[in-house]
Amino acid sequence: FGIAADENFVITTTNRKEITEDNFSDLVQDGVTLYLLQSVDQMLFLATKERIDFLPHYDTLVKSGMYEYYASEGQNPLPFALAELIDNSLSATSLNTGTRSIQIKLLFDESQGKPAVAVIDNGRGMTSKQLNNWAVYRLSKFTRQGDFESDHSGYVRPLPVPRSLNSDISYFGVGGKQAVFFVGQSARMISKPADSQDVHELVLSKEDF
Repeated sequence: FGIAADENFVITTTNRKEITEDNFSDLVQDGVTLYLLQSVDQMLFLATKERIDFLPHYDTLVKSGMYEYYASEGQNPLPFALAELIDNSLSATSLNTGTRSIQIKLLFDESQGKPAVAVIDNGRGMTSKQLNNWAVYRLSKFTRQGDFESDHSGYVRPLPVPRSLNSDISYFGVGGKQAVFFVGQSARMISKPADSQDVHELVLSKEDF
């Protein structure tokens, strides 16, 4: 790499976890993307692109969120789908010390290529690994397996409060992926972890599936 003998450098994951002798076997696996940096918190000068490969659950391909919503006992299914999307923001902002801001925007212009539903919040954000795991169908946000890093890490189920929303809308629900593909044809997740300068973006589309 043309590194001088007296030059310091680090190798990190896309989540800025430094690779060391102790964690090498856990973090360095086939297909993982690594950064070669002068320091762990070095600013990236260009955007990096990482292809995420996983086998989608057949329900994602076949049902795409339809079955659970059509089985909603004759009720209008759209609020169920929107509730799933809002649930992500409720969980993400549950530990905020200041104001919790959650916005829902219906975009009917071509600014996103097609009409879109945008849910925006000021929560703690997700790392690239958490976004990757969000994409895996029916992997519960309350489950940890192996190196699984939940998009709701640190979430504590709140005590029930009458007539208020907590973060448990989808505790027994159908999940964000089905909600997304019930509403539209693709999902774009953009997130900046609260303790990081990096912005991560994940795109899922029915066309890719």
